[in-house]
Amino acid sequence: MTDKAEIMDESAMMRAITRIAHEIIERNKGVDDVVLIGIQRRGVPLAKMISRKIKEVEKKEVPVGILDITLYRDDLSMLDEHPIIKGTEINFPVVDKKVVLVDDVIYTGRTVRAAIDAIMDIGRPKMIQLAVLIDRGHRELPIRPDFVGKNVPTAKSEMVNVKVYEIDRINKVTISDIKK
Repeated sequence: MTDKAEIMDESAMMRAITRIAHEIIERNKGVDDVVLIGIQRRGVPLAKMISRKIKEVEKKEVPVGILDITLYRDDLSMLDEHPIIKGTEINFPVVDKKVVLVDDVIYTGRTVRAAIDAIMDIGRPKMIQLAVLIDRGHRELPIRPDFVGKNVPTAKSEMVNVKVYEIDRINKVTISDIKK
């Protein structure tokens, strides 16, 4: 799969992260009772980046959890006979917290639905908000992000590739055609 266009370079990604962090602070009137939960895989480093940016601004630590939604997916039987579980690590209570789910790309909304189910199995938050770096459209469920880094209209035949330094050794977002 070859990239046909770069949507965001590292600077653009960092500006989007900064904007999302400020919007989270503003919408929640500070960060009391706010927790960030990154959806495995690339939502986790993005949640950590947002947390660091919030700390710069608010001088308060916002906890970051890791959520693996593999067993909550509605297409689990189509994925693999032995799916790889990466693990959930949420070392803080979610009950009565303002949970901000963080993911790299929102597409159909099915990943977010699975994440909400997983969170509700852990506890009952005061509210759940959604932050995504890229909203590419094509929703199949009535789910809309609260915080968006960039809206990128795409064709269903395209793929949005978010690369983060923690995993890919580079920060950038590209778009490519899905090979058939």
